[in-house]
Amino acid sequence: MQHQVAAIGGDGIGPEIIAAGKEVLDAAGERFGFDIAWTDFDVGAERYLSTGELLTEEDLRELSKFRAIYFGAIGDERVKPGILEKGILLAIRFHFDQFVNLRPIKLLEGAPTPLANKGPEDVDFVVVRENTEDFYVGIGSRFTGAREQKTLEVVRDLYNIKFGLDVETDADEIAYQIGVVTRPGAERVIRYAFDLAAARERKVTSVDKANVLSDVYGLWRDVFNQVATGYPDVATEFTFVDAVTMWFVKNPEWFDVVVTPNMFGDIITDLGAMIQGGLGLAPGGNINPAGTSMFEPIHGSAPKYRGQDVANPLATIWAGSMLLDHIGEREAARAVLSAIEQSILDGFVTRDMGGAKKTSEVGRYVASLVKRA
Repeated sequence: MQHQVAAIGGDGIGPEIIAAGKEVLDAAGERFGFDIAWTDFDVGAERYLSTGELLTEEDLRELSKFRAIYFGAIGDERVKPGILEKGILLAIRFHFDQFVNLRPIKLLEGAPTPLANKGPEDVDFVVVRENTEDFYVGIGSRFTGAREQKTLEVVRDLYNIKFGLDVETDADEIAYQIGVVTRPGAERVIRYAFDLAAARERKVTSVDKANVLSDVYGLWRDVFNQVATGYPDVATEFTFVDAVTMWFVKNPEWFDVVVTPNMFGDIITDLGAMIQGGLGLAPGGNINPAGTSMFEPIHGSAPKYRGQDVANPLATIWAGSMLLDHIGEREAARAVLSAIEQSILDGFVTRDMGGAKKTSEVGRYVASLVKRA
């Protein structure tokens, strides 16, 4: 069987880690009887700097032909922060309605963790992050100076009405950002989390801040409770985002499937990355169950290490395992994850994990382990 997969190396260390990941996934195909036909896309800083193009309509049309995209990293010191990230990475997520950001938080055997007296049996859960709403919808602005004094006055008056105040202000600059949670948007990601929990025979923990931001996250809670009625065999619980950061550290074994709005998910998954061994071991999937999904490491492009063959490819390889699972090659996906773990146990790792191996060497070694799986 042949699978068509798009690949975007991107910037910095991206092309190197994607090359290592491809080698491992090709080895998995050889071992388990399938083939991956790769189509590479020239998207990233180099093209932007030479042509001014970020992500064209033609790019999006071509990418829509694929069920899966294998993505390296984006970001370049020559480009103002945010331009590439919003114009490429977020553009792909929103265009293909990848409404689930899926993050396994799993401590592999042999991987380091800063948590005392915790092992792989304690750190094994998944975060389902809503990926297209909340405070990342891009609705906001800044108002400055006398030219926009009327807007400043309107915002001040709304503030006073909300809190029953009569406050004058001489502030000459105001900024605002709007968070948006819709019932359909919340329902589909929460239902995805419940389906995942039902398959794993586990509970679902909902994360929010409804005690303070009661309007936007009150709706989230209402939808969660409504969806939960359809899954009577799945246990549920609520926790506030500030509390969950404590419990991730103190008792990670409490968690099974965690579902969260976009911004909080962005924050707590970085904490999750640290307790599972660091950004070099943190994969992610941007999922549209009925469309084009994208799989990537959650770390950045690390441009200062570009071309040095020293970056840790394990998060990218793990993202490749998630990609294989997504396209139905589940046995191969398990074999890749097992090979990552064995590479760590063998000490065949890059310098960020205390080893001395190069990016390409680790990719080649994990590929060899997969072939012997």
